[in-house]
Amino acid sequence: MGKYDDIINLPHHVSSAHPHMPMRDRAAQFMPFRALTGYEAAVHETARPTDSKAELTEDEKSLLDLRLQELADRITEHPKVTLTYFQPDKRKAGGVCVTITGRLKKFDEYEGELLLLGGERILIENILSVQAAEA
Repeated sequence: MGKYDDIINLPHHVSSAHPHMPMRDRAAQFMPFRALTGYEAAVHETARPTDSKAELTEDEKSLLDLRLQELADRITEHPKVTLTYFQPDKRKAGGVCVTITGRLKKFDEYEGELLLLGGERILIENILSVQAAEA
């Protein structure tokens, strides 16, 4: 005679005090535990590439100043420009170089920004090159 022969054929016990657990919840008990929540996102963020801001030579700075002054003189015409500028990353050191084309609306000397008609605001100190685009 076996050790459990007296109970082996009894019906499965059903509790009258606790409701039956659905199979999905029961299976979740045996899922692997993830102790490092957010780890994968942190690794992905760290691996995301960023560039450092390019430093302009004195000649490039002089040329940039000259082009910005020419645009300031024509601001009432809302000249069409193509700007390449450094956009700092909001989460970590570095950033990306962005090129945008639009119509110049205003030089905001107080904030040190160029405003385009589309609403874009570009810090003058981050501008790397300026080209007057054909109208």
